[in-house]
Amino acid sequence: MVRAFRVYDTLSREVRAFVPRESPRVGLFVCGLTPYAEAHIGHGRTAITFDVVARALRRWGYHVFYVQNVTNLDDRLIARGQAEGRDPLELAEFHFQGWLRGMDQLDARAVNLYPFATDYMPEIIAQVSTLIDRGFAYAVEGDVYYEVAKFPDYGQLSGQRLEALRPGARVEMDPKKRAPEDFALWKAAKPGEPAWASPWGPGRPGWHIEDTAITGRLLGDQYDIHGGGEDLKFPHHEAEIAQAEGASGKKPLVNYWMHGGMLQMHGEKMAKSVGNVSGLEGALRRYGPEVLRFYYLNANYRSPLNYEEGKSLEEAREGYATLAQPYRRLREELLRGGLTRPGRELPPEIAKTATELPLRLDEILAEDFQTREAIAALYGWGRMLNEWSAKLEGLSGAALVTLGTPYRWAAEVLGLFPERTSAKAPVEFSALVQVAIEARGRARNRGDFGEADRIRQSLLQAGIVLEDQGTETRWQWKRDGVA
Repeated sequence: MVRAFRVYDTLSREVRAFVPRESPRVGLFVCGLTPYAEAHIGHGRTAITFDVVARALRRWGYHVFYVQNVTNLDDRLIARGQAEGRDPLELAEFHFQGWLRGMDQLDARAVNLYPFATDYMPEIIAQVSTLIDRGFAYAVEGDVYYEVAKFPDYGQLSGQRLEALRPGARVEMDPKKRAPEDFALWKAAKPGEPAWASPWGPGRPGWHIEDTAITGRLLGDQYDIHGGGEDLKFPHHEAEIAQAEGASGKKPLVNYWMHGGMLQMHGEKMAKSVGNVSGLEGALRRYGPEVLRFYYLNANYRSPLNYEEGKSLEEAREGYATLAQPYRRLREELLRGGLTRPGRELPPEIAKTATELPLRLDEILAEDFQTREAIAALYGWGRMLNEWSAKLEGLSGAALVTLGTPYRWAAEVLGLFPERTSAKAPVEFSALVQVAIEARGRARNRGDFGEADRIRQSLLQAGIVLEDQGTETRWQWKRDGVA
């Protein structure tokens, strides 16, 4: 049986009990990247927010199909491609591959499918045609526009009024439009731009229509959750509702709208268009994926998150180190004696607390994904373990594993303590190797190179070769005949 939970729905403006359309299946769509430049850490926040949502739902018994689109063609990609002398589709692929590398490092692997907009051109053209046939859109000289006045619910998601969207008398209106708020579904081809054949002549899709054509094909006319940054509520998500519901005649498009707060820098939303960005790749290289995930999750996902270069992630590094230290101590003890080592068992009340804490953490997350509160509970567990630190050496392997139960929940759902695995190594063994690497690093930092060499030799005798690459140490199995 699936677990009940509640989530804040932007459209109704309240925290609502989640009821899937076809339990236990859940359709989840999140607006993804427009990869015209390197991703920044603001993009990473949205990705990690919904990575945790999908992880939690799967833990709770739901069968989640998570789609995150890639806008691989738009005005910005065309402009950047022209400026750099590159094909915009090739440019999008280049930056998207960099995004995937960042997601792999962050262990953000919950997405089932990354559909590219240009792979759904037949669906896009079909949906535009349907909107024209149903009276919601009109064609003018190769362009097609959505007539917003024909959709009475336009503006309900964001709270925008139609009158507020109309420019003043001094602003010149596009003469092709019937009203200034009408938006493009299809754009007539311009010289040097990618174009596809259509009933209205060669051209390319507008931004909004790409997403609803994709979701209509992959998730159906109606589905469960649509996510994205709060900056997309208007006009993008308003346009999606108008398009999808206008084309299908069914409402609502989705049952729950989830919007994450913006990462802010110098009081403004972090955005490539503003220029106040900090690259995701550089942050991962300098601070590591665990620190970055901790930084994102140690805040309410709907709240703005302020970023100060050189300060915010340093504070997150200290916070994560404090959170992780008790678990590292447990793993070090396990490395010394193994999972089956004899010793004392836990007092019943401690064992009960350890095994029940993940259930409490599930309860916390089930109330609108309060990751900050879950992390606070993990801090509390760590303080209890620190009080026990002198007693850990005499505990059995089974007792140590029990004490680590809340941290395994955090690894599964929050991704804060990922297991680094080799293709030939079971997870438990890989975790122990990583503990040894961390112990060796601490020995080197304090100048105890004899201890560091001893750890390296002990691992080598077990068939593990260490390779130091700058500040990072990697391991692999020893090849036959190679020391």
